[in-house]
Formats: sequence, structure tokens, C-alpha cells
Amino acid sequence: MKLLQVKNLFKLDWVLLLLVSVLLMFSFAAIYSIDLSRGEKLIYFPTQFLAFLIGFVSLIIISRLHISFFESISKPVYIVSILLLVLVLFFGDSIRGTTGWFRFGGLSFQPAELAKFGLIIMLGYLIVKQGRRFDKLQFVVLSGIFLLIPVILILLQPDLGSALVLGGIWFGTLIFIGVKKRYILFLIFLVLCSFLLSWNYVFEDYQKDRLTVFLYPDEKLLGAGYNVHQSIIAIGAGNFFGRGLGFGSQSQLHFLPEAQTDFIFAVIAEELGFVGAFIVLLVYVLFLIRIVFIAKNCQDDYASYVSVGIGLLFFIQLIFNIGGATGLLPITGLTLPFISYGGSSLVVNLLLVGVLMSISRSNWEHQKENVLYG
Repeated sequence: MKLLQVKNLFKLDWVLLLLVSVLLMFSFAAIYSIDLSRGEKLIYFPTQFLAFLIGFVSLIIISRLHISFFESISKPVYIVSILLLVLVLFFGDSIRGTTGWFRFGGLSFQPAELAKFGLIIMLGYLIVKQGRRFDKLQFVVLSGIFLLIPVILILLQPDLGSALVLGGIWFGTLIFIGVKKRYILFLIFLVLCSFLLSWNYVFEDYQKDRLTVFLYPDEKLLGAGYNVHQSIIAIGAGNFFGRGLGFGSQSQLHFLPEAQTDFIFAVIAEELGFVGAFIVLLVYVLFLIRIVFIAKNCQDDYASYVSVGIGLLFFIQLIFNIGGATGLLPITGLTLPFISYGGSSLVVNLLLVGVLMSISRSNWEHQKENVLYG
């Protein structure tokens, strides 16, 4: 009952909660619309709603924990996420060529989502333990090792999108903490060399097709470029106010593949128009600004680093999902945070919001103490 006390309700970050709630409303509306086109029985909506309930309960519980708790469990969570990534390669289910899910009856769990959380809190832990030595080459190498372990395991699935997110979180964090420029430039050079080698020896043909389609979108309209082409048509067909929920021809008539995940933004743009798409983008911008505000007001270094890592995760997934749906970036298979169908993604995203709300509450309590005691 302590969680429901009135005084505790005032400590919740209602701005953050409101913004996430708006995104969730768009998610359920779009997923329900997509389900309508699949027949009388709902397929995606019940599963997504169950994931929401699990995630929301986790959010409320986690928001009441102190940030020091997450620092104390950094290593165990990271280790568990690595073990799960190993196990899923042997015992996981394959979906569209990626062996990345554990299935329990009608539910599934994707360890790569937990690995994102594990890396974020582990990086914060490493930075704090390094003190002011995090600009040294030693820290870059050490943190790079903690990155490479989950990245290699995820690439073996293969899941290039999730590996990209992990790399982006690590690289963005290095820039934020002030790693020397020569190390950053060397890392960029190393990434370019790795890309060239991967293109010849690692990437699957469908992964290469995604990049060549991005560079030459008009050459494979009936092949690898079909999905993006249909997505762009859907976005343009929405006009200003959209065709209405359940009346989008591209999604309802199944011209748009993976409408519930990779291209759910196209569904929103077609059925709710420019107005709906603009509101979604505006809420995301406000959401990211709120995370920056939380990070800037942190009195604890670990909390600040974790906030930045969470912000980077949401920013990277947002940019690549919408960029892929609009043809501005290659398709990576990354979900649109809080909106795309995916139980593991939604639960972990809500868990991360719970961590942010925990940090925000600590900031609020510290500011209150400053006012009271000067």
C-alpha cells in the first residue's frame, strides 16, 4: 500500500509518464487497426496489452527504488544478459532467420532487449569506478570489451539492428564523458574497416540488399526495395488528416509487410495523417528533452550516465525506425519505442522509464532538501 500513498504520487515524474502514455495510446490504436485486417480474432493486441501490464507494474515498482540499487545490480544483470544471449543461440526460436527468442507458450522473450539495459547500467558502473581516468585508453579498451561480448553474441543470431543500438550507446557515452578525440577518430576508422570486412565475409545477402536498396531505391521495387516503397506510399497517402483508423489501404490490404513492427509509423501516417505523425514526433522530441533535463539535474554521477545511456537507446531506435520507414536510412529491424509491436521491447522500455522516474524522484528530493536546509 505504500506505493499508493498520496505523498508518493507527488514524487512521480508525471511529465514523463504523460508523454509515454500518449505514445502507448497511438501504439494500441495502430496495433488494433492492424489486427482488424487479420480477421475477427485479435492476434497482436492482447499480447501487447499483457506486455504493457507487466511493464507498467515493473515501472511503478522500479520508480520507487533508489538509483544506488541499480548500481549494485549492474554486474549481475550484465552477466545474466550474457548468459541468456549464449543460451538463446542453442535453445531459442528462429523468427525470420534470427535465432533470438525464448518462447513460453504463447509468449516470447528476446534477451537482446535485456542486454541493452544490462550494458547501460554496466557502463555507468565502469565509468564511476574509473573515477577521472575514463578519458584514458585503458577505459576505452575495458568498456569496449564489455560491449563486444554482447555484440558478438547478438551478431551470431544474427541481429544487426540490436548490435547497432549497443554500439551507439557505447560510442555516444564515450563522447558524453569526454574521451579524447584521437580515440574517437580511431574508433571511427576501426568501424569503417570492420564494415568493409563484414561486407565481404560476415553480412548475409538480405543485409547487403537493405543497404543497396537504401542507396539505389528505384532499382529493386519488386524485390528488396518493396517494403520501403510501400511504406513511402502509405505515408504519402495519409495526407493531412489521414484515412481513418482501419481504413488505410496499404496496411489493411497487406501491401505493407511488417506493419506492426518495422513500419508501424507508416500505418499511423496513413490512417491518422500528417497530424497524427506530427503529434507522435512532437511527443518523442518532448520525451527526449525530458530525459536531457533529468540527466542535467542529476546530483549523482552514476544516475547521470545511466540517464544518458537510456536517452541514447531511445534516440537511436527512434531515428533508425522512422528513418527506415521513410527511406532516409537503411532498414534495421529496430522497433519504434513504445509503439511497435513487441512484448520484450515494450517491457524493457517501460522498465527503463521506471529507472528514469527513480532518478527524477531522487533529483526532486535533493532539490527539496536544498530548499529546506539552504
